[in-house]
Amino acid sequence: MRLSVHHWGKGELNALFLHGFTGSAHSFDHLEPLLGDVLSARCVELPGHGHTPPASWDETVAAIGALLHQRTVLIGYSQGARLALAVAARFPREVERLVLESCAAGLRRRHDRVLRRRADETLAQRINAHGVDAFVSQWEGLPMFEGLRALPAGEQQALRARRVSHTAEGLASALRLLGQGAQPDLSPALQGLRVPTLLMSGTEDAKYTRLARQMAAELPMAWRVSFSGVGHAPHLECPAAYAAEVRSFLAPRWLSEPEGLAP
Repeated sequence: MRLSVHHWGKGELNALFLHGFTGSAHSFDHLEPLLGDVLSARCVELPGHGHTPPASWDETVAAIGALLHQRTVLIGYSQGARLALAVAARFPREVERLVLESCAAGLRRRHDRVLRRRADETLAQRINAHGVDAFVSQWEGLPMFEGLRALPAGEQQALRARRVSHTAEGLASALRLLGQGAQPDLSPALQGLRVPTLLMSGTEDAKYTRLARQMAAELPMAWRVSFSGVGHAPHLECPAAYAAEVRSFLAPRWLSEPEGLAP
């Protein structure tokens, strides 16, 4: 399976971006003015999105792994962050650094994964029954996306246009095959993952800030930052601050500095 990619930036560092659920290969285009001088970015169109056909969790991880070059900076958001973590665990020698935004290492109890698969299946059936527009309206109303509703009207319209560009069948498959119910528990791999990792979240997203704190305690080489007053999507809600943290993390000197933890 081959994944299509969208390119931007002319920097020396090779980066691979993985978008979140309902996102696209263009989800990070607004970061080019902020990071394009340091990154040569490839942005993946994940399975079930755009024209990319459905694929299982393992197939997707393998396909992303095939895109890695030596010393790749792997950057993911939400569903993309969960996949990025799985890719880094499977191909650690190919990942130079790892940036995880609003990430979950996985549900530790099998019972919880079964319940989540059922919930994802119910939502997938609703998407197929009522269509993408109705689903996106419901999705955009979730509390964790409240910060996105404060974006300028033009940015909100562009975001919605990307979300509704997908097919109902594609999004339903992404829930079934790449959702948290389908994701294996990656927690056991954290302590052995010796890849420098930046964990990012927003303080208004209490769940993912808590998960980031837990992951930081288990990863051997972790930085953590939580953006004040921001929700689930810092790369959209505070792109300049997000980019500044990424640039600092990628600077060669960071490994010799003490770990900095934000509340």
